[in-house]
Amino acid sequence: MGERLTEADVKKIQDEIEYRKLVVRKDAIEAVKEARAQGDLSENFEYYAAKKDKNKNESRIRYLEKMLKTATIVKDESESDAIGLNNTVEVMFEDDGTTETYRIVTSIRGNSMKNLISIESPIGKALLNHKVGDRVYVKVNEQIGYYLIVKNIEKTSDESDDVIKSF
Repeated sequence: MGERLTEADVKKIQDEIEYRKLVVRKDAIEAVKEARAQGDLSENFEYYAAKKDKNKNESRIRYLEKMLKTATIVKDESESDAIGLNNTVEVMFEDDGTTETYRIVTSIRGNSMKNLISIESPIGKALLNHKVGDRVYVKVNEQIGYYLIVKNIEKTSDESDDVIKSF
């Protein structure tokens, strides 16, 4: 089973593939040609750098195409009062009373530094389909877990320009 993607994720990946094939590939091939024309390839740093950039682009294209082939499409719709994909949720950690606000996203958009929590993460899995006021147990592993209280849910659209993670 591959990544779980929304229709918007698929569209963004397809756009990146098209851009890389039509723009980046052309520029990379041109850079290799220019570096090759400089002569002796055995000590030509520009040539090796250009080849490396070209190969990195081709690897990224293959990676994204494989991701699309193996992906499972998920709906980003949920009940009006329940937590679902692309919803922003405010939670209170029961053990210390602190609150945090997260947006629930697919795994390729997850970024804990921006409070974008993947549906594959322990918090994301635990919060899905819960409602305001629910006490939710987040299981980290067999021995460790903690409780959250859902304080607020805000429905958000998937129109953001979140960057798809590179490898």
